[in-house]
Amino acid sequence: MDRVLLVAAIVAVAVAVALVMQRRRPAPPINRAFAAPHQLDRADFASPEAPLLVVVFSSKTCDACSAVWALVAAVEGDDVGTVEVEAVANADLHSRYRIEAVPTTVIADSAGVVGWSKIGPVSSSELGRALAGMGATPAEGG
Repeated sequence: MDRVLLVAAIVAVAVAVALVMQRRRPAPPINRAFAAPHQLDRADFASPEAPLLVVVFSSKTCDACSAVWALVAAVEGDDVGTVEVEAVANADLHSRYRIEAVPTTVIADSAGVVGWSKIGPVSSSELGRALAGMGATPAEGG
């Protein structure tokens, strides 16, 4: 009988230690890195003839999106086409390009290859450098 009580006590201690250790173990980190598309089908967007296309994936509920779109719209010209793709009105494109965060801004060349992208707010200097790096001459005032 003493052996049974001893084994039961050891099992109870082991279970208690296991429960404490399980609670102390930190939860695994959640990798919630958002990604911008690497390729666009230029036929999905207006201005498919422009050498470069700047696309802003946005949402009506996003304050930063309207500021980014204002910057992008100002650089439209012969070399640069611009398109805003709003989440509700263009849910199919948001889904197709797996847009999970807005604003997502991408610059694609004539073949649709994305040469620059940013998730989050964009400054005018960032946008200007990105366009220049891809060989564009933005419209005056942009």
